[in-house]
Amino acid sequence: MTDDQHTRSTLRILFFTGLVLGLGWAIRGVFGHWWGASWAGGMGTMALLFMIRNPNWLQRLPTISVLGAIGWGVGGIMSYGIVIGYCRATDFGNSWYGYSMLAVIGGLYGFIGGGLPALAMESRKDQKPDWPRLLVEMSVIGYLTYWLLITEMEWYMTPPRSEDWAVSFGASFALAWYAYRNKFYNTLRVAAYAALGAGFGFSFGNFIQTMGAVSGVSYNWWNVMEFALGFFGGLGMAYGVMRSSWPEISLPARKAVNWTALIVLFFAIPFINLFQQFSGDKLTALAERLEYASTEQFIVQQQWMAFAMILIFTGLAIYAWRKYGKGELSINQFILPAILLFSYSLFYMLFGYLKHGSFYSGFQLARSETSYWFLFVLMGVMAFVDRKRISSLPAVDSGSTWRKFCLLVAILMVVLIILALISTASHDGLAGAQERF
Repeated sequence: MTDDQHTRSTLRILFFTGLVLGLGWAIRGVFGHWWGASWAGGMGTMALLFMIRNPNWLQRLPTISVLGAIGWGVGGIMSYGIVIGYCRATDFGNSWYGYSMLAVIGGLYGFIGGGLPALAMESRKDQKPDWPRLLVEMSVIGYLTYWLLITEMEWYMTPPRSEDWAVSFGASFALAWYAYRNKFYNTLRVAAYAALGAGFGFSFGNFIQTMGAVSGVSYNWWNVMEFALGFFGGLGMAYGVMRSSWPEISLPARKAVNWTALIVLFFAIPFINLFQQFSGDKLTALAERLEYASTEQFIVQQQWMAFAMILIFTGLAIYAWRKYGKGELSINQFILPAILLFSYSLFYMLFGYLKHGSFYSGFQLARSETSYWFLFVLMGVMAFVDRKRISSLPAVDSGSTWRKFCLLVAILMVVLIILALISTASHDGLAGAQERF
């Protein structure tokens, strides 16, 4: 592969991963919180593996993808509604604080979201992570950090809302320390760039939302912000992977672990979202909004349709894994991951439409959820055009990327100042504005 071909291939991988995670994060807005984010994280990680097509990673695609789902989902415990309000303040200090804290929150999403799957990707026979120990360390240090920063030092980011960002911060520190002392340096790099991308994406996405509110154009600008977090977070995660030198032979696939991960992705995560988001109270409110004649019939119909959808897509994933999981490697590198990725993404889209009531209210170009179809089709076009490529990861001088990373962090800090300056100069007050100081 020539340098020019490698550059084009890298750009496609970056854009595709960002596109899929952005789509997932936009759909996540319908569900919210931990389990909605985990579905999006699974999509983004699966997209990255699909585009890179490293045979060792594809053999463990469900396992690595479920770690991405867990990693991106952890940040779902953080509250940021009031932080977004700070960005709408009329004074520079509060606005800059809001944009900066969104960068921190987005960074915490990305650090664990990129770090956990990267740790699995970097694992090999002579260097295996101790997963139980890591998870215990992340949990213990996470809550100890909360106790220190919030309970004792009272470093509140978003009072009176939840300050669980401190738990995510402690868990991120534990992951970084574990990776460093056990020499998983690629994991650190991927986590750092995913954090940088998601942090910028959250701040920049909210800047777009603020400008949208200033413009007076009626649109779901919040959904645009969510897409930006996922897009730039996925771009950063993919960039970290492409700028690292990976072991040629990683851990062999474990059949039981892959099957368990597949069931978690296609059944457990959707079922928990069904349990949380298709409750009687929420569906009653939706039926009233849609002016549906029989509320009771609507609730039963929605719940059974959601459960049937879970069974159908879980069955499709099991069939694909059984049929192609032991086939020729050249087939596995495209067909199997393509089936899993596109079915998982379509599954989330349809589940989101069902939750939102879009099948009853109809699709309109002026509504953000209609754009999901365009993004999904774009995914398909890119995958089809790239179907014959067999990708390989180049060896890269890893040391130079840390200097570049520090420079990008400095640039981000300047960008946050510029965003706050433009934001405060563009309006005299917006609905939902908050003041921290």
